[in-house]
Amino acid sequence: MVKRALVALLVLGGLVGCQSEEQLKKMQVEMGDMKMEVFKLRRQMEDANQKQEAERSAADEARKLDRRFQADLQDTLRQLQDSTRSLNGRLQETPARRSGKPTPAPEPQAPPVQDDEKALQAVLLDYNRGNYALAAESLELFVKGNPNSSRKPDALFYLGLSHYNLKAYDKAKSVFEQLLKEHPTSNQFLPAKLKRAQCLKWLGLKPAAIQAFREIKSGFPGTSESRTAQQELEDLGA
Repeated sequence: MVKRALVALLVLGGLVGCQSEEQLKKMQVEMGDMKMEVFKLRRQMEDANQKQEAERSAADEARKLDRRFQADLQDTLRQLQDSTRSLNGRLQETPARRSGKPTPAPEPQAPPVQDDEKALQAVLLDYNRGNYALAAESLELFVKGNPNSSRKPDALFYLGLSHYNLKAYDKAKSVFEQLLKEHPTSNQFLPAKLKRAQCLKWLGLKPAAIQAFREIKSGFPGTSESRTAQQELEDLGA
């Protein structure tokens, strides 16, 4: 009887051991599945955070581009206004002919346009058409050939703009600095000062550019150049 009881206990113990081992394996499998789920959830959270950060960066970049667009638009409008004023200077009104009425006495004519004025207007036509390389070459000849011309500041300014539009920022900076040094009372002084600061920015000279923009902002408040300088400072994080 005792032997039979021992055999029964051994058999029962074996069955319990088998069941415990199966349960252990099952728990291990379930724990592995849970670890995979946690890993997936963690990966999804990381992806969501990265996507959110990318969207935030894209929004910031869009705001910067909008400010840059507004600044460039104001600059372009000012250039067009300057060009229009220059072109209008060489236009002469032709007296209207009215049929059936006596022709009025001719009005006194304005003094003839000087040769350097005509030459500059012809060059500005190339600039307005976007022929910046040709305009730069012609403007350099104009500056050298007319060192005492009253239109030299305008010629220097558009020479600098031609180089600027060609992304030759080093050449453009030198021309704007020449204008600032030689013609400090010219109407092109402040626009040239702003473009010089922008040249410094594009040349990667950030500290010098920030200082130049701050000088414009504080020294010429209320001007369009001051507003553009403020936008440039914001773009530079200053």
